[in-house]
Amino acid sequence: MDALDKLYSFKNQKYLTMAMTHSSYANEHRINRLNDNERLEFLGDAVLEVVCSEFLYLNFPEMPEGELSKFRAGLVCEQSLAECARKINLGEHILLGKGEEHCGGRDKDSLISDALEAFIGAVYLDGGMDNAKKFILENILNNIEQKQLFFDSKTVLQEYIQARHAEKLNYELVSSEGPEHSKIFNVRAMLGDNPIGHGSGKSKKGAEQAAAYDAINRLKARD
Repeated sequence: MDALDKLYSFKNQKYLTMAMTHSSYANEHRINRLNDNERLEFLGDAVLEVVCSEFLYLNFPEMPEGELSKFRAGLVCEQSLAECARKINLGEHILLGKGEEHCGGRDKDSLISDALEAFIGAVYLDGGMDNAKKFILENILNNIEQKQLFFDSKTVLQEYIQARHAEKLNYELVSSEGPEHSKIFNVRAMLGDNPIGHGSGKSKKGAEQAAAYDAINRLKARD
């Protein structure tokens, strides 16, 4: 797990090991379930919500409460956190049971997003709120405008289309590839009968968001 030291250098390695121990590994190796990463995930989720709430409150002073809540939900949703975890290669370091490993657990959105929250909880216990906040700002709340556009892309595209076009917007599943436990979905955004954007993702919803994001960029460049 030396690569994770570049993200944060733990004084107490016990916290890091616990954060990376999935329940399937704990069960297989007869480790006390209190020493897998579920309790740290609970703590990290709370720390993440506080830091994210403060960040949005301070950086978007004109945004009302309802929009702040929606924005925060997009930033800390399972898919968003999973993508952040992939960018730092967190999945490579998770300790998994053989069954979960065989089923592609190392790349499941739910599993690696939970591990990221557990990692945040571990940083908080080891180094306090300042270090946890630094990690979150650098690895989750970075590039905020692009993330906002991406996770709001379906809404943004819908509003853009309604203001300029009479045709109906819809999403069409083109194909799905890979084994059942690790499928990649390919979707295209359609304006009437015309494709306007393409996207791929590990879920249909994620692929639709990617297709909407692609469509927004294409339409804005054209218009």
